Amino acid sequence: MAELAEKAGITVRTLRFYRERKLLPAPRREGRIAWYNDHHLARLRTIAALLERGHTLGGIAELLTAFESGRRDVGELLGMPGAAASWPAETPVRLAPEVLADYFEGEVTPENLITSLDLGYLAVDGDEIVHLSRRLLDVSHTLVEQGVPLAAVLAAAREVREHVDAIAETFVTLLRTHVLADAQERGEDIGETVERLRPLATSVVDAELTMAMNRRMRADLGDAPRSR
Repeated sequence: MAELAEKAGITVRTLRFYRERKLLPAPRREGRIAWYNDHHLARLRTIAALLERGHTLGGIAELLTAFESGRRDVGELLGMPGAAASWPAETPVRLAPEVLADYFEGEVTPENLITSLDLGYLAVDGDEIVHLSRRLLDVSHTLVEQGVPLAAVLAAAREVREHVDAIAETFVTLLRTHVLADAQERGEDIGETVERLRPLATSVVDAELTMAMNRRMRADLGDAPRSR
């Protein structure tokens, strides 16, 4: 416990407090020895990052529980009960460690595993590893096959996460302010309203990303020689 606390930059007292609040999984025990691993360290770094963003420990506990159970409760973010049921969740994938290693041959390093755990892409469930999204797993695999190092894929994913969080906040605020409150007062089904509007957000992001990619490709490759 002292070694883990030192690596995480916190005190042993704080670490014990996190354990008592169920923010940290129990260690593997061999007799009187408790073994902590990189997953525990990644969890502590995630907690520290969330605290820096202004989350409370109670809120962090709810977020971690939601992730581990596979929920994506958009309704709670909106503050509108009933909105969550219609918002689709990503399909998680369960993999044995050796299968994951084969899937990203030569790229499953301790550093990449820690980054994936820190991003929330991976979680450990017994002897299996759970990836939160089949789509993201397949995209990562394809990029690695095309020659992009997994470390670079994960670094890009962290950057994309920041931009997407900002986009999601924009849309959530837009819906909450101008649509959902009035719909709730009229007695409309909030879940149906969200389901009806969700494709609009997806379409806007897809269109804007397509145009942005075209602009960047023209700027970066416009003067490049064309192959025959």
